[in-house]
Amino acid sequence: MSMLRTVKPKNARVKRALEEREAKLVENEKTAIFVRGANTSERVRDAMKDLYSLKRPHAVNFSKKNSIHPFEDASSLEFFGSKNDASLFVTGLHSKKRPHDLVFSRTFDGKVLDQIEVGIDGFRSMAEFDTPKASVGTRPLMTFHSDLFDTHPSYTQLKSYLLDFYQGHHETGIPLMDVEWVISVTAGPLAGELDAPGTALPAVHVRAYTIKLLSSGSRIPRVQLTEMGPSLDLSIRRVAEPDADMLKAANKRPKLAKKDMDSGLGKKKKNIETDDMGDKVGRIHLGKQDLSKLQSRKMKSLKVGRKVRAAEAAAGAGDDGMDEDDE
Repeated sequence: MSMLRTVKPKNARVKRALEEREAKLVENEKTAIFVRGANTSERVRDAMKDLYSLKRPHAVNFSKKNSIHPFEDASSLEFFGSKNDASLFVTGLHSKKRPHDLVFSRTFDGKVLDQIEVGIDGFRSMAEFDTPKASVGTRPLMTFHSDLFDTHPSYTQLKSYLLDFYQGHHETGIPLMDVEWVISVTAGPLAGELDAPGTALPAVHVRAYTIKLLSSGSRIPRVQLTEMGPSLDLSIRRVAEPDADMLKAANKRPKLAKKDMDSGLGKKKKNIETDDMGDKVGRIHLGKQDLSKLQSRKMKSLKVGRKVRAAEAAAGAGDDGMDEDDE
């Protein structure tokens, strides 16, 4: 049974608002809300502060404490999301059972889609790195180093969340000079067999680096990475997988209108594309033309008169006679 709610519009204004919330080919930048629980440690607060600074300006920070436990009751997150038009959440908690706890949550259609809980085993803040920082609002490159991010469901879910959190919708191409920093996420090392009973999941190491392009004597510059922080060592704890029907609806792409298909937003047509100015450009392939058979004497201005042809013939005959006498 689907958990999605269906809202019927009561008037035209509500209908327009509901249409604005429907799925889009190019989504808006997702806003993240940082929520502090009733009990938090200094490590959790510092980690949330740095994660918030990397997410700005599409982030909202709640400075007050909230009695919230996302895995037990997520209604508070859904309320915060509807009031702030946000779909990503980072909740900081701390207890004896789960020390230095972070909960990453995502919502869809006003309901929590999935959640993943991690523990902060090691942390170094950005203030501990006396290095240049990336500009506010720039998107990072993201690299994931381990096969677990493509095979293990918990790591796959964490990878999906981090990409959704910092990278947003996919870009087909960006200028090289606009790439200022990179986030490196590594899983491991693995102690023993992963499927063996009692084996703990490998830690996840998150590092952030600034990128500096240096001359290399060729068109491709030499890239130098400088760690800017934060540095986090995370351990995966609890995971709430998404509902199958809700996940299917979240991944559904909207139908395209005919004008959008013609403009190049839909399935790519052969030899038809849309340039940067939004104009449709087509390419036509023709066979090799025989210019010797090209008729170009239909106009009077292009015709050669009889007198001109006679003069050309006489001049040609005179040249031939001079050549024979010279011989």
